[in-house]
Amino acid sequence: MNSEQLTELAQQLRVDSVRVADAAGSGHPTSSMSAADLMADLLANHLRYDFDRPDHPGNDRLIFSKGHASPLLYSMYLAAGAIDEKEFLTYRTLGSRLEGHPTPRLPWVDVATGSLGQGLPEGVGMALAGQRLGPAPFRVWVLCGDSEMAEGSIWEAAEHAGDQHLDSLTLVIDVNRLGQRGPTRHQRDLDAYGRRLRAFGWHTVEIDGHDMDAVDAAFNEARSTSGRPTAIIAGTRKGRGVAAVEDREGMHGKPLPDAESAIEELGGRRSIRVRVAKPEPLATPAPGGGHNAAVDLPRYDLGDSVATRDAYGKALAALGTARGDVVVLDGEVSDSTRSEFFAKEHPERFFECYIAEQQMVAAAVGMQALGHVPYASTFAAFLTRAHDFLRMAAVSRASINVVGSHAGVAIGPDGPSQMGLEDLAMFRAVHGSTVLHPCDANQTARLVAAMHALPGVRYLRTLRGKTPVIYGPDEEFPVGGSKVLRRSDADRATLIAAGTTVHECLKAADLLAQEGIPVRVVDLYSVKPVDERTIQTAASDTDCLITVEDHHPEGGIGDAVAEVFSDGRPAPKRFVRLAVRNMPGSATPEEELRAAGIDAESIAAGLRLLMEQAVR
Repeated sequence: MNSEQLTELAQQLRVDSVRVADAAGSGHPTSSMSAADLMADLLANHLRYDFDRPDHPGNDRLIFSKGHASPLLYSMYLAAGAIDEKEFLTYRTLGSRLEGHPTPRLPWVDVATGSLGQGLPEGVGMALAGQRLGPAPFRVWVLCGDSEMAEGSIWEAAEHAGDQHLDSLTLVIDVNRLGQRGPTRHQRDLDAYGRRLRAFGWHTVEIDGHDMDAVDAAFNEARSTSGRPTAIIAGTRKGRGVAAVEDREGMHGKPLPDAESAIEELGGRRSIRVRVAKPEPLATPAPGGGHNAAVDLPRYDLGDSVATRDAYGKALAALGTARGDVVVLDGEVSDSTRSEFFAKEHPERFFECYIAEQQMVAAAVGMQALGHVPYASTFAAFLTRAHDFLRMAAVSRASINVVGSHAGVAIGPDGPSQMGLEDLAMFRAVHGSTVLHPCDANQTARLVAAMHALPGVRYLRTLRGKTPVIYGPDEEFPVGGSKVLRRSDADRATLIAAGTTVHECLKAADLLAQEGIPVRVVDLYSVKPVDERTIQTAASDTDCLITVEDHHPEGGIGDAVAEVFSDGRPAPKRFVRLAVRNMPGSATPEEELRAAGIDAESIAAGLRLLMEQAVR
């Protein structure tokens, strides 16, 4: 399209943004109107996308990081013929695919946005996959607002993109000066953004975002720039084209006060349809494919002493040999998480994300949108930094594997800053998640392989220290299951544990057996979903449940077990939760477990006290 036609298309996008927000009675039309010229040119002249084949591996990727500008995105879909007028007017209504912020309920949306600062990091993940795992020649276009440029995750992404020379990535910054409550930090100082991005190795183009010739020239420059990502920094005006709202404070997130008059001021409704260019046919297979052989998992002998983090790394390497779609990301601790085993065998599919946990999780979400199966690992404690990305991964319907090592007080002398004690609660709270906590090497290996085919966000918790191998290499561990390790008809209580506390419970059970107190021991390796049947049976048989976890009492194993009885099913007479209630310091693992009251002696002592109280 030429400049005149593009200007008309941009006005159509503005009009449609105004009227769809007006029909819904809510939305962000002014934030959409500022970027309309930019997106009109991108849609008509530069985007390569087959809307009939959203899974085409050659399609460009368009991410609205400023997801509140959804009226503009949906107006683009209307112009492209992807949706019709009837669906367009369902915006923000019950059951509509056109949600207030875009999600993958729409097949043309790869990732959910709306929590600001996430689109660029996810775009970096897609560009990384395209560059390293190819060979699809797609480009990644990310529209950001100027307000979200204050987010730290944006700058994690900017540095990573510059370091990796992601020249298929173009960031378009809609610098419209106004945020939600007033002016942004840099207002319309385009060079304030440019200086920062250039420092990270970006090519930048600063333009008037309403000058259509300049906009088109900037997109052409971005497409022809090699060796580094490009940022188009566009000065715009919020509410462009309607005098009552243009560049005025207090109009964020509101339909226009007089939509009919605004539409007339914008020149009225139009019905331009855009034939978006389709990607070139691919001569080679799509990324994410490859071999699909049987997985030759590592095998460990009973009685061996192996850290579950070691078993994770070796199982991951074996899985990577059998599955060509597996990619691994790590936060500069691969020698500790043991993802280095995968990196040594499959370096082309290993991505070092450095100490940038938000970027690591975001990259995983971006890569899975392209058909890859990511495993992202760091210390369990540091995953808390990325919680918003994990929450939004669920909104994105993303399938990612996350592994947290060095969990609990059992790591010992490193102290509380390194101890993951909130991770089970965090991941259990993520919608549709799976949470697994193996206690030995063979169990870990099996669960690593099982995670590959699971939906949603799946979390595996691994341990720093070595634990005894108590399961044979051919044992099965279905997700949602558990293992009863000690059982008799005379059991007076049930100990329920996962990870390191399984071994402490087994020791405690042996101590108590010598005193004539038989107890049941359940390894609850699947913390979510939980094995309700086994727990209910134990409650019925023993009428006394004791959960033991190397985690804070809130949100972990104790809560998972308690929820089994929350619907009114018969609960045990006695239910005790042993967990880390103190603030740990630096000590040996044995001292840490004892101080927290979750070592074998403490467990046995607590159960003796319960038995004495029951007799009184």
